[in-house]
Amino acid sequence: MTGTGGERFHEIADSDLVTGCGRRIAVKCLRLTKQERPITRIALDVGRDGGGVPGAWAALTADEARGLAQLLLAQAAVAERGTDAPRGTLR
Repeated sequence: MTGTGGERFHEIADSDLVTGCGRRIAVKCLRLTKQERPITRIALDVGRDGGGVPGAWAALTADEARGLAQLLLAQAAVAERGTDAPRGTLR
């Protein structure tokens, strides 16, 4: 895959998760190879739902991906305990 300025995109690794409602969430590490500085992003692609409605995607830095992972783990713990979400988190 190539970009607009001669740079090349490389998929480094990927994995998919299929939710209970049938959405496929793909997680991929992408590297944009540029002469002056390579750029790496973690791509999160939430696919179409069962009715064909498009999902969303985000390109995250490694630090952003780690932050998202921490938020997801914290919310999973809250869901398992059945308690209110800790202050400063999504509900």
